[in-house]
Amino acid sequence: MAGGVLGAAQPWQQVLALIVAATVVMGSPGPATISVTAVGAAFGLRPSLVYTSGVVLGTIAVLLAVAGGFFGMLTSVPGVAPVLALLSAAYILYLAFRIATAPPLAERGSTATKPDFLGGFMLAVANPKAYVAIAAVFAGAASQADALGASTRLLVLAAMIVTIHVAWLLAGTAFARALRHPMASRIINLVFAATLVLTTLLAALR
Repeated sequence: MAGGVLGAAQPWQQVLALIVAATVVMGSPGPATISVTAVGAAFGLRPSLVYTSGVVLGTIAVLLAVAGGFFGMLTSVPGVAPVLALLSAAYILYLAFRIATAPPLAERGSTATKPDFLGGFMLAVANPKAYVAIAAVFAGAASQADALGASTRLLVLAAMIVTIHVAWLLAGTAFARALRHPMASRIINLVFAATLVLTTLLAALR
């Protein structure tokens, strides 16, 4: 009965269901989304766009790897998965330190070092949550008797990756005004840094 209902669903209904699933599963807090929020809060909107672009493109690369089966082949090679996990953990800890020690926005000069595109891209492609979440959403949609096709699912999920990370970035930059006050800046940066580390640990333990 359930299969018949899914099979009878209109394409727009299936797209809507895919969007909802992506929002719930891929949009939940994780190393990439929290890092975007934390960087936005610590450095402001414009300086964070380059880093966020790296995270977005890296996550889209993960989507393509999952859809093409490359991730499964890569992780089947002995020793690759632990190396990816170690690289991701090392960069996340470094990023958390940078966020925790970032000075208030009002005290920063134009030469302040900010997280870059490559750092965002590498975090995204080594993010364990991204593979699990994207695989769950993509495989779940593909298992249904839908008329969307793989290319449509890829386009919808790529658009959701952009939307989700922009939303998290804007949420982080909402704190930027408070971060001009030294005490508030230190507290918020420490909270975001701790949250980034915690979400990474939770993602690694799943």
